[in-house]
This record gives sequence, structure tokens and C-alpha cells, in this order.
Amino acid sequence: MQTVTHRQLFFQHIAQTSDFPLGLEIERAEGIYLFRQGDHKPYMDLISGIGVSNVGHRHPHVLEAIQNQLDKYLHLMVYGEYIQTPQTQLAHALVQTLPAGLDNVYFTNSGTEAVEGAMKLAKRYTGRTEFISCLNAYHGSTQGSLSLSGDENFKQNYRPLLPDIRHIRHGKLDDIERITSRTAAVIIEVVAGEAGVRLADVAYFQALRQRCTDVGALLIFDEIQTGFGRTGTFWAFEAVSTIPDILLCAKGMGGGMPIGAFISSAAIMSVFKNNPILGHITTFGGHPVSCAASLATLQVIQEQKLHEQAEAKGQLFRQLLKHPAIREVRGKGLMLAVEFDSFEVLKPVIDRAIDKGVITDWFLFCNNSMRIAPPLIITEEQIREACAVILDAIKG
Repeated sequence: MQTVTHRQLFFQHIAQTSDFPLGLEIERAEGIYLFRQGDHKPYMDLISGIGVSNVGHRHPHVLEAIQNQLDKYLHLMVYGEYIQTPQTQLAHALVQTLPAGLDNVYFTNSGTEAVEGAMKLAKRYTGRTEFISCLNAYHGSTQGSLSLSGDENFKQNYRPLLPDIRHIRHGKLDDIERITSRTAAVIIEVVAGEAGVRLADVAYFQALRQRCTDVGALLIFDEIQTGFGRTGTFWAFEAVSTIPDILLCAKGMGGGMPIGAFISSAAIMSVFKNNPILGHITTFGGHPVSCAASLATLQVIQEQKLHEQAEAKGQLFRQLLKHPAIREVRGKGLMLAVEFDSFEVLKPVIDRAIDKGVITDWFLFCNNSMRIAPPLIITEEQIREACAVILDAIKG
């Protein structure tokens, strides 16, 4: 009887979202490396599972926290009913990293669920329906989050989506006047990720903050990719001296476990308590094992000062990635975009780099730029090794 391989099962039974999945078969992961099934070939993960493994794969402190919680309890009750130590400890630790006013945490399973919760919160608190997001922004794939997307290609075959969605250009002061007294909230990435790592200056964000305050709209910062040290500060908004009304996080906060959150003030969050009661509900949000892993992740980043090292490590990538085929290297901390002339030039480079043991990727709305966002624990020696492989892959 012929044995069915895992590769065959993957293509037979795992729902596919493209005709060309990477198809790497991984047997284990450790630090910044993934190891291939069979021959144990190591791959350096320069994208952190798309912004997730900020402290590396299977960090020992994260594993210890998971094991300790496994010995106590798993799911007990739907969100917000029982007092669960992993949730309360994590919420307290998160609030300690934030300015006054961002003191209430609602845990979710993922980033897109954090976006959905924040949208409901903004509508309920303001009594308004209009949302403003940025062109070329990505906030998730559920229908509310997808409605915010700034790229029509991803939305066109799923309409009708939510009405009352408007778009502005990230970093363009002239567009701020489109925010009016009809606007429930503006949702924006401090660093525009899927647009290819685009930055805006402090003046822009302060003007955005003032406009939202003037018209009574809430300001939502999507830090699903940037939070937990990715850009050189624990939260990216620290660098733009602007405080949001609602903060979103996920991806890097779980140390490899699924978790997200939207964070606001007690006053804003209190609207979920009535009219109707249980205004937002989740069964698995704030799962105790994920919360324990997240707290350990937060502690590792703070104790090892990984966020403080990110900018220097990012600068080393910039210094080393010099080649006539590279048009520019953009970014902040360890969130970088390496721009080439076109996708047709970039894609073979990515493929050759993977063959040589370095995993990179491109961006949803910027397919001529290579994504580099390694675990924050990456060393200078590993950065040099990775850049050498990328430059060799450019040569062919």
C-alpha cells in the first residue's frame, strides 16, 4: 500500500489561497531558524512568520510560560466572566507600557478581530458610521477589516462590504481635511506595512491627532505589525509623540501563540456594558495559554532591551544591502523594505535566496519590494550572513 506523504495531504486537504504556496515542509524551529523535514536544512527566517516571532521561534521563556499554564488550566469560560491570572497579569503589563488613558484591554484571537472590535467600539461610542483608512493599507481579511482595505483588488469580489468607508493618503497633510464630524474613527498604521514600509513625520501625526480631536472622531493606531519592539521603540507611536484613542496589537505579542488586543480608556470601553449588554463577545479571546506566552514575550523584550537594539540592527541591514539592482532600503528598526525595479526582478531573487537558506517575501501592495522583518534576537553575525546570501541571490 502506497504511503501518502504530508506534501500530498497538504495539497489535498489544506485549503489553498494561491496556486503557488511556498510548500516548505518544516520539522522544527528554533531562534531565527526553521529546519526542513528530512534533511534538516536550516532556513533563516527573515520575516518572522510575517511579523510574529519577535523573540524568535520557541523562545525558552515563552515555552516555560506555556508549560506552566498548561499545568494549571486551559479554556474556562467566555471572555470577561472569570478572573484569570494570565489575562490580568498581561493586561497590567501592557498598560504599564502605555500612556495614561490607554488602560483597558480587550483580548482577541487575532489582529483582524482586534480591528473588528475597535470598529464596533468607535461606532458605539461616537454614534457615527464613517471610517477613514489609508490607501494601500491592510487591516485584515474579515469583512469589516476588509472594508477598510485601501486596495480595491482585494475587495472587489467580496462586495457588498461595509458602507461609509473613505480613504486618505498616508502621510499627506492635505488629506486630513476629509476627516469631519461624520467620522467615527480614523484607523492608520504608524508605519504603513503592506504599502511597503512607508513612514510619516511627527508633524503629520500630530496634525492628524488634532483634527480627530477637533471633529470628535476617534484615532485608532493599528500596531499589529509594529507593536512589541519591531520599529525600535516598544510601540511605534512613541516615536511620533502622538497618543491614539484606541490601540491595536497582535502578531508579535504572542511569541508564536495566537492573540490580539484592542486597548482604550475605561470610559470609551464602558459602552460595551449596555444597550446592548455584552456589546462585544468572544469565546477564546484572551486564552490563558496565549496570555501567558504574551506576558513572557513582553518580559523578554523589555529585559533584554530587544526593542532598543532594533534600530542599530536595521541600520546594519541598510549598510550591507548595497547593489545596483537595489533602488532603496526603507524602514524603521527591523521593519524594512528593499526596493527593486519590479516584481519580475524581485521574485527570482526571493526564490534563489530561499534555495540558499534565507526566507524573505514581498508586500501585498508593493510587490517590487522585499520584506525584511527578522526576529529581534537576530545577531550582527547573522545579519551579515543573511545579507551576503541576498546579494548572492541578486547576482543569479
